Amino acid sequence: MAKGYRHLSHEERCQIHALRKRGDSTRAIARQLGRSPSTISREVRRNSGGRGYRYKQADRLARERRRKASLQPRKITAALWACVTEKLALHWSLEQIAGRLGHERVVAVSTTWIYRYIWSNRAAGGSLYKLLRRSGKRYNRRSKSGAGRGLIPGRVDISERDPIVEEKTRIGDWEVDTIIGSQHQGALVSMVDRASKFTFLAQVSSKAAIGVRRAIVACLKPVKDKVLTITADNGKEFAHHRRIAQALSASFYFAQPYHSWERGLNEHTNGLVRQYFPKATNFRTVEPAAVMRVQSL
Repeated sequence: MAKGYRHLSHEERCQIHALRKRGDSTRAIARQLGRSPSTISREVRRNSGGRGYRYKQADRLARERRRKASLQPRKITAALWACVTEKLALHWSLEQIAGRLGHERVVAVSTTWIYRYIWSNRAAGGSLYKLLRRSGKRYNRRSKSGAGRGLIPGRVDISERDPIVEEKTRIGDWEVDTIIGSQHQGALVSMVDRASKFTFLAQVSSKAAIGVRRAIVACLKPVKDKVLTITADNGKEFAHHRRIAQALSASFYFAQPYHSWERGLNEHTNGLVRQYFPKATNFRTVEPAAVMRVQSL
């Protein structure tokens, strides 16, 4: 949840109801209320009924969800920690794990809570910290000025993306990422369609932007008519995003820093790929046929 987030008020829901009835688009409503389009899209999707979106019903449904959330146990059970451990083993980030638990209304926890538990486990002689992506390196808090990765020229934030992408109801909205080899020896570029889960894997000698660009274009150009949007993280390997978008006649967006759940399917796919190519893999020595076999699974 972004810093400073506040729940929609009764007045805002009244406005959404009136503006939708007038025929305003999601983006127009968002501008009118000073909210993000994704907030409006999520509100309508979660609080609509058989007769569409009505503000009284929306208020009631939102109150009911908050009431149920307040009844959730505040203490994480052993079973839930087992779930967290399972996701860590799949190389999920703490943000993604916390987001999934909250989305499924299992329990509302923060990444800090999970992180502290892992370090308490380490102090007690446990090894959960080894499952962290940074392998127990010092935690770089997102509030620090040095947190995050380099800024990318021409970067278009995911908040500008059409809210329909979140619904996963159409073919053509892709998520892309890189899977790095041991000691940065080669990499895979993973591309997955949000709706169909169809996946491409491409080998590159390094995660240099030019090689990543060529790999993405080579894989997606044959299905160019099925490429509408591409969403990536903020790695500099995607610095050629404008050239990728131009070659594929698509829109290219970047997830917010430390919001890996905004590309959750791609993160999950990478975790599955890692089952066949663990972190010790040197991708420069992997046969292309092996990569194709994993892609086809």
